[in-house]
Amino acid sequence: MAKIKTKYLGKILVDRKVITPEELQEALLAQKGTSLRLGQILIKKGIASEQDVLTCLAEQYDITFLPRIEFSDPENLFSSIPIHFMKKNKMIPFRKKGNTIMVGIVDVLNIQPLDDLKMLFPQFDFEAALTTEDEIQRIINTHFGIMKDESTDDVIEDLEESDFEILTSQISETQDIMDMANDAPIIRLVNTFIKQAVEDRASDIHVEPYEKELVVRFRIDGILYNMYTPPKKYQGAVMSRIKIMANLNIAENRLPQDGRIQLKIAGKDIDIRVSTFPTYFGERIVLRILNKSDMSFDLNAIGFDDNTLDEFNDLIKKTYGIVLVTGPTGSGKSTTLYSVLQQLKSEDVNILTVEDPIEYQIPGIGQMQVKPGINLTFASGLRSILRQDPDIVMVGEIRDLETAEIAVQAALTGHRVFSTLHTNDAASGITRLIDMGIEPFLITSSVNAYLAQRLIRKICPACKEAFKPSPKMLSEFGIKSSHLKGGKLYRGKGCDQCLNTGYTGRLGIFELLALTPGVRKMIMSHSEAPLIKEYAIKEDGMVTLLQDGLNKAMLGITTVEEVLRVC
Repeated sequence: MAKIKTKYLGKILVDRKVITPEELQEALLAQKGTSLRLGQILIKKGIASEQDVLTCLAEQYDITFLPRIEFSDPENLFSSIPIHFMKKNKMIPFRKKGNTIMVGIVDVLNIQPLDDLKMLFPQFDFEAALTTEDEIQRIINTHFGIMKDESTDDVIEDLEESDFEILTSQISETQDIMDMANDAPIIRLVNTFIKQAVEDRASDIHVEPYEKELVVRFRIDGILYNMYTPPKKYQGAVMSRIKIMANLNIAENRLPQDGRIQLKIAGKDIDIRVSTFPTYFGERIVLRILNKSDMSFDLNAIGFDDNTLDEFNDLIKKTYGIVLVTGPTGSGKSTTLYSVLQQLKSEDVNILTVEDPIEYQIPGIGQMQVKPGINLTFASGLRSILRQDPDIVMVGEIRDLETAEIAVQAALTGHRVFSTLHTNDAASGITRLIDMGIEPFLITSSVNAYLAQRLIRKICPACKEAFKPSPKMLSEFGIKSSHLKGGKLYRGKGCDQCLNTGYTGRLGIFELLALTPGVRKMIMSHSEAPLIKEYAIKEDGMVTLLQDGLNKAMLGITTVEEVLRVC
């Protein structure tokens, strides 16, 4: 390793204009009292990207930074080093230059692994190059045979005739089903499509039996795609294998079941919720994938524009009152609430939640799982939470009058309450509570705001292209050409990186209805939701879901068609 330069990382980052001096001071203050390094703080807070930090670290330590490594196994060293050594130390040898072996590392201060390699292979010198942890993991997975690339078709072709006989025989005993589902090719088949789903950023895997076929579909960025059609004869084995992994009763196929699978793929912690549902042609299974390693709960990164974010931040910091997030299932409401809690979390507040289910565990927050079977409902859980001296309470969903009444009382007695409702827009949340039986005067006294949201797909940056929309198109979408930068909109052509969809990843669009004095007055006069919405737009300047989406389309973040699809 080269000697460290006298220049500090913070100064390099500022000189390169990666961060501002103010952002550096903010990060240094956040670093106090923690064991985290400056670069880790900057990445965690979203101030700088991992690549920017590593590039500056490489300059500081006078070593090479390689965002992508071209791998060649030098002197067969790769296969000679235990995989646990490389994973533990986050390093890999990847190229030979003369008598020197290049080694990819993640931590510039951890040089002990290089000394260990020198002792193991004294005939070589070792030179470090900085790279990302994901790149280290990619090479290990690809070249060490861990979850190596293998298509579902390859796995099916590898099923031998003996496997076919086991799979097509009439099985009536539980033990025989166990043997069938634990057969190695079936394990590989299930592992392959789970691995592929994670690589394709799928949120759900649907395993669907029909009369003559078995269909596996992935939900990617909110859209379902047909991926595989394994032969119908493997249906029982595939279903049983998944149920074994989720600790479900494989002999029970008449009633729905819920389970959970926890595993690692490519070094990432993956949590999978499993749900079975009996149909005429067999059990249907849905696997909800929660990638805990890639999930960061940051209000600054989920899609708020600056004005809405500032207003929302002011609302969630009020000392009491309810903030309700509304939208259909799968619109990102839980992510928004987790981001709120992550931002409000500190040593001097007590945050408790009651959820169904607990999707992510957040350190420093007490989370309770609803269990209707033992009468632990949202209402009873919320009632118990209020005896735990909370400052902030999060209720997964307000579904009934009892839960709504307790939430209102909690807000009126000085608690901050966050929850969700299933309504189409923000103003409809008001009438939803009234329909449940909450009096208008209680809503105006306890609720601070309603936030409606949807998720839109982002244009793939690898195949993004500009085009000039026709006047007819602009008229249909209600967009003025003067609002377009350069008179252009954007779309994705489709490429390998986005599975030829033109989209990669999703972002939120938002509609924030704060209960201003004028809105409260309309609620007290029993005004309908459309009238309240119209008032908030005209008098308070509320930005609607559609307008927020169109603004993002004009900025080139998404397409107009995608906005209209979700709105």
